[in-house]
Amino acid sequence: MRGIAVVREPGSRLAEGIVTHLERRAVDHALALEQHAAYVGALGEAGWNPVHVPRADDLPDAVFVEDTVVVCGRLAVLTRPGAPERRPEVAAVAEVVRRQGLRAVTVEAPGTLDGGDVLQVGATVYAGRSARTNDEGIAQLAGHLPDRRVVPVELRGVLHLKSAVTALPDGTLIGDPSLVDLPDLLEPPEEAGSHVVVLDEETVLMAASAPETARMLRKRGLHVLSVDISEFEKLEGCVTCLSVLIR
Repeated sequence: MRGIAVVREPGSRLAEGIVTHLERRAVDHALALEQHAAYVGALGEAGWNPVHVPRADDLPDAVFVEDTVVVCGRLAVLTRPGAPERRPEVAAVAEVVRRQGLRAVTVEAPGTLDGGDVLQVGATVYAGRSARTNDEGIAQLAGHLPDRRVVPVELRGVLHLKSAVTALPDGTLIGDPSLVDLPDLLEPPEEAGSHVVVLDEETVLMAASAPETARMLRKRGLHVLSVDISEFEKLEGCVTCLSVLIR
């Protein structure tokens, strides 16, 4: 196995999740469960051992487990989500990562930090300034990662940094230059093409809603796994939001 993938099954109140930049649409909970199972299955087939955080029916956004913890090597930075109603999500995730033998540290008030605002590329950690992540949260993250270069990034009209940009296995940044101030972006043909999960040096996981981007990346020599996450996209979720990989 390549490592573990921390995941959390969507709870019964998923449709009540926070929506900021999209109009609210009806969410099919049964379909969301099927899509989540297929997503977890794809991770397993790619060599990642799924570890499930207990389902939380009282926390609509808990399926978006990425926002609760940033894993850097054997360190787990437990976040303090910018949306107060999401902060109770962290405790159960903290128990899971500690059981995996990670050392855990926390972001404290008045700092706020969502994991979706943190993009690690080699020794550089990009941290998005967003409605969910403030300068104090970024400063605390940098304090916990003294061996990494933490770079604050301005965002425009997007929920999280990784809603706008992620990175390919070779470190190439892929994203929308209209949403984020980063140079030399590989621009995808679809919005969802900005979101990739690196599974190994040759394999990425992407949403099925970005077929043109998948073709583009295959031409670059990458193996692309596509999964349908339409019900989570209605809630501003993407493939990165639904797991935390511990290598």
